[in-house]
Amino acid sequence: MPERTDWEARVANLLKSELKRKGVTYAQLVQKLADIEVVEAEVNIRNKLSRGKFSAVFLVQCLVAIGATEVRL
Repeated sequence: MPERTDWEARVANLLKSELKRKGVTYAQLVQKLADIEVVEAEVNIRNKLSRGKFSAVFLVQCLVAIGATEVRL
């Protein structure tokens, strides 16, 4: 399996940082995503963030679900 690229790591860390900034756990993220009609299992979220491979759509869904209005790059 190929290693994560620097870009994948950067995007995963960006999302993890926003979750931490908002004080949202993965379990809470599952519920917040469900509130906007996005179904994800906690284990799937953990795997996506661990691998650093997920779509821009998933990133935006997560940011909307946690109420992030701006992102620091």
